[in-house]
Amino acid sequence: MATASTSAPIRAPEPNQDLEHRGPHAGEPGPIGAPEPKSEPERVAQRPSPNVRKYATPTLVVLLAGAIFATISWNSNAWEGGRINQTTDDAYVHGDITPLSTKVAGIVRGVKVADYQAVHKGDLIAELEDSDYQAQVAQASAAVEAAKAAIENNIRQRELQDARINQALAGIDQAKAQIGAAQAGIDAVQADVVRTRAERTRQEALLQTRSATQQQVEQAVADEQRYSAQLSSHQADLEQARTSLVSARDSAEAQRREKAVLESQEQQLIADLHAKEAALQLAQVNLGYTRIQAPADGTVGERQVEPGQLVSPGTQVISFVPLTRWVEANYRETQLTNVKVGDPAEIRIDEYPGRVVHGKVLEIAPASGSQFALIPPDNATGNFTKVVQRIPVKIALEDSSFANSLRPGLSVIATVRTKH
Repeated sequence: MATASTSAPIRAPEPNQDLEHRGPHAGEPGPIGAPEPKSEPERVAQRPSPNVRKYATPTLVVLLAGAIFATISWNSNAWEGGRINQTTDDAYVHGDITPLSTKVAGIVRGVKVADYQAVHKGDLIAELEDSDYQAQVAQASAAVEAAKAAIENNIRQRELQDARINQALAGIDQAKAQIGAAQAGIDAVQADVVRTRAERTRQEALLQTRSATQQQVEQAVADEQRYSAQLSSHQADLEQARTSLVSARDSAEAQRREKAVLESQEQQLIADLHAKEAALQLAQVNLGYTRIQAPADGTVGERQVEPGQLVSPGTQVISFVPLTRWVEANYRETQLTNVKVGDPAEIRIDEYPGRVVHGKVLEIAPASGSQFALIPPDNATGNFTKVVQRIPVKIALEDSSFANSLRPGLSVIATVRTKH
């Protein structure tokens, strides 16, 4: 017993010790002093599951990446719009390209320029056969001269009519004078008629008393008849003068009306002259359209017509590119937060690598480029996918001589330095 109680202590098994430290059979006790081993279900429950160890780390990585992506997406617009330098490669050199077309129909007489030739304002580019239009100008000129002659004839007729009116007025005055003379003659003879009539009566009475001779009576009768005849003559003159006055007045009124008609014709003739002058001007303009000239200094494109070709109004003859150039940069809407008109810009042109051209923002489009499309998008119906819009920004170059040498359509990289 003493030997058993004084035996050496036995070392406890490690936690991860295998089943060999157990008894020979399951459920049997191990060596004396060893702790009782745990059962298999308890030990399996303490160890982590393999599925948890397999998916925990990827899940954490995905969540962290999602949080970073959400943060960047939420603040990307503010970060992008807040940058001082706003750069885009969606930018090109722009210039007006004007198609020069015919305004009138005709046969091409000649094309005076070559392809891609530099021209100056007023240079002749092409001309049409103009014989028909020159004839139209001559015809319109003759019509204008005829209208002027008609106006001059009307003026002469009105002058003649004025003379006739004056003549009629003179006839009125003459008739009035005749009336006055006849009336004066009547007044003068009337007293003699009264006197001779009384003398005749007195002489005839004296003849009855044989106080007067037959000769005296006959003399008194003759005097009375003579003055009566003169009175009748003056009265007839008075009536004739009155008739002449009425006729002269009617003639004057008729001449005045004729003059009014001539005056109204004058207005019509003047209007006709203006119409003929407008027709002449139109013929001259059409004649000028047979010569197609350069509208400004610039360069022409490829010729579209050849001599002898029959062209109609609207036929394109050649394209014209003036010297004025600018850069149109299509910035994303998120980049224009602080961009303003007048901000400085740097332009790098692909054709001239390494060269930086300075400019400034001249204009910012009032709407996005899609709104100026032939068929603007309509997102009121159907599915919708948000797309970042682009706004055209017009940039003027400071070096105008260098800008004029650029060709429209060249690719550039535009950088605008915002002032904020």
